[in-house]
Amino acid sequence: MLLLLAEYLTQFHSGFAVVQYLSLRAIFAVITALTVALYLGPKVIRKLREYQIGQAIRDDGPKSHLSKAGTPTMGGVLILLSITVTTLLWGNLENKYVWLTLLVTLAFGAIGWVDDYRKVVEKNSRGLPARWKYFWQSALAIVAAVYMFATAPTSAETSLIIPFFKDVIIELGIFYIVLSYFVIVGASNAVNLTDGLDGLAILPAVMVGAALGLCAYFAGNVNYSEYLSIPYVIGAGELVVFSGALVGAGVGFLWFNTYPAQVFMGDVGSLALGAALGMMAVITRQEIVFFIMGGIFVAETMSVILQVGSFKLTGKRIFRMAPLHHHYELKGWPEPRVIVRFWIVTLILVLAGLATLKIR
Repeated sequence: MLLLLAEYLTQFHSGFAVVQYLSLRAIFAVITALTVALYLGPKVIRKLREYQIGQAIRDDGPKSHLSKAGTPTMGGVLILLSITVTTLLWGNLENKYVWLTLLVTLAFGAIGWVDDYRKVVEKNSRGLPARWKYFWQSALAIVAAVYMFATAPTSAETSLIIPFFKDVIIELGIFYIVLSYFVIVGASNAVNLTDGLDGLAILPAVMVGAALGLCAYFAGNVNYSEYLSIPYVIGAGELVVFSGALVGAGVGFLWFNTYPAQVFMGDVGSLALGAALGMMAVITRQEIVFFIMGGIFVAETMSVILQVGSFKLTGKRIFRMAPLHHHYELKGWPEPRVIVRFWIVTLILVLAGLATLKIR
């Protein structure tokens, strides 16, 4: 919106042309989203308390979590508000990737909102039945993947690149839709599983989102993409503004979500953030790098799969409790220790993922 305004005002004063620079708009996006989140945060928390939208705690989890009962949830609404306002202000509203990523993020947030609402109304932590949640996630992911496949102007936008091998590019064809589906739905559920401790999911999401924003900037620039031997995706650079909005909104939410949390993001936040990260990875053609950078999300998901599989096949559990963060809690780690160490691991993995862009 402000980009269009600046383009109009440039005819009166050339100084407004500076708004056209992606890097500047990305910085302003971070600041704007952070400001919106910090301003609206107390108001959102107050409203959630007024409507008694408090978290229901499972009685089979760590006993230390029982004290969290009643903490306002659905705080992900704050994240989505900040991202939406900021993206509409600083993003290029003529760019299909900006709209598609924003709409998919909000749609997955809507699924999470229904899930959280049922938890609050029914006072049952199970929420929306898994089959319906998975159905709507799948439907949205397939629609987004089909649209991107149908509108891709070149094969580069539907090819899979392999880290460390600059000459290895696999043209996926119709299998692009399959890969995109699994990345978007998988990322959404992985972030959801990780969101079990105060601040555990939001900062890794911010770090991975910032890194994917860099990937988008490189992929959308013909010079950088050629230098790094990655696919040039026309228009992908604008996602750096969305990435900035996600970073600012995430840091603003962390202000209230840090231990001990004043508010939880709920499924409305975690499902949306995961879908946003998945969309950015698919658009920038960095699915494998995303798998590396989001290693914490992958580990949390695999711990659940292995735990369920082992129990069904052998009747024995591999971990004391899944997802993985609960295993360490039951081993005696204080909650802040689990959180900070997972953050540190994510930082290392994000740096490793970014390094693969150059090591080819």
